Amino acid sequence: MSRLLIEASTALCLLQDAGRFGVRHLGVTQGGALDWVSMSWANWLLGNPLDVPVVEITLGGFTVLAEDYCVLALAGADLGAYIDERAISPGRSFILQKGQRLRFTQPHSGARAYLAAPGGFDAPKVLGSCASVAREALGGLDGFGRALAEGASLVYSGTGTHLRELPVERLPTAASLEVILGAQIGQFSGQSLFDVFNTEWTLDSRADRMGMRLLGTPLQYQGPSLISEGIPLGAIQVPPDGQPIVLLNDRQTIGGYPRLGALTPLSLARMAQCLPGEKVRLAPVMQETAHREHLSYLQRFTNR
Repeated sequence: MSRLLIEASTALCLLQDAGRFGVRHLGVTQGGALDWVSMSWANWLLGNPLDVPVVEITLGGFTVLAEDYCVLALAGADLGAYIDERAISPGRSFILQKGQRLRFTQPHSGARAYLAAPGGFDAPKVLGSCASVAREALGGLDGFGRALAEGASLVYSGTGTHLRELPVERLPTAASLEVILGAQIGQFSGQSLFDVFNTEWTLDSRADRMGMRLLGTPLQYQGPSLISEGIPLGAIQVPPDGQPIVLLNDRQTIGGYPRLGALTPLSLARMAQCLPGEKVRLAPVMQETAHREHLSYLQRFTNR
């Protein structure tokens, strides 16, 4: 068993896994890592199953002290990570000697980094997952969804020896987010449908793990009032102000605003690395095409 003592943390540093499934009929959301791609690569670097618990570090401000010899892995955003005074870039597994500190300062590129340990960090499962959802008080180290706190310990019992590094590769730019059309898409005005896919949208500062608001030309919905219905991950709701909201992992399970459709899983991972103020464009994609691209990307984890 190896242990990391948390010396500094924020409300945005959370224990996450792939999420909580099969419980939305109970009104329980899925939670889980916002950038599932980076979480998967962090686990891949250590030879873990891709969905075991990791630390999701948003915007930095996180420091741990190794109380034992540790093998860890880092993927996702570059949040200015250091081992003591030596900078370390994401996309690699590494050794943390007893007494060394790993700290994350501030974003250099991207918003969320993922820290993995051999076999995953130990935490109780609640409804099948340790994913932290503060609103529902589920998951995390204590089972009540709390953020990782100073003075707490991260423990893992795996004995990984993998030391790997990811080759530099570029996903399609975060500025291009693919949308599977659906729901009430045909009940928006023709001008709004043009504006959705032919203008830039700015990520609002009003963003959290429930959703990200897009600012731009207000969209006009022309259909009837809706009865609340189930909401999938990535759904793009349009409230009365006409500014779309992309719903994320900690979203509510039902909603009554009209929807343009939903972002693809790969686009959601890219969006999770965007910072407020960044510009994005939406691009329509056929469901079959998005499914094929998704399966193709999943094969990368087995082909390396």
